[in-house]
Amino acid sequence: MSEYRLGDIIDDYCVKCKRIMNHAVVSMLNGEPAKVRCRTCHNDHDYRHEQPPPPKVDTRKQALFNEVLAKVAPGSVADGADAAVAADPVDAFDAADVEPEEIPEGDGVAPVEQAQPAKSKTKAKARAKGRK
Repeated sequence: MSEYRLGDIIDDYCVKCKRIMNHAVVSMLNGEPAKVRCRTCHNDHDYRHEQPPPPKVDTRKQALFNEVLAKVAPGSVADGADAAVAADPVDAFDAADVEPEEIPEGDGVAPVEQAQPAKSKTKAKARAKGRK
């Protein structure tokens, strides 16, 4: 690996473009690039060694979700017997298990009225004066 200098062109993952793009070295630290500038979008960021950032997965949220599932259906999540249900509850939904509700005629939801845009006061004043 060659020595880097300020202004050298290197490849790096751009956080704004979300691709590996050409970058110019902006600052150095101990002979290694510290900050780079994307030559496409001109965004400055830390040198990432061509690695995309890790995905934003909230493990605490998943742990709480699994805890709630364990309380609703004890044994399924804790035993690991039905791990697919714990991982994706949408797949566990079966439309055949749900019976449709009867909606009585006339007692349904009221029709939605279309909202009229408010007229501007300046337009109303201009019309009153005879201008457009």
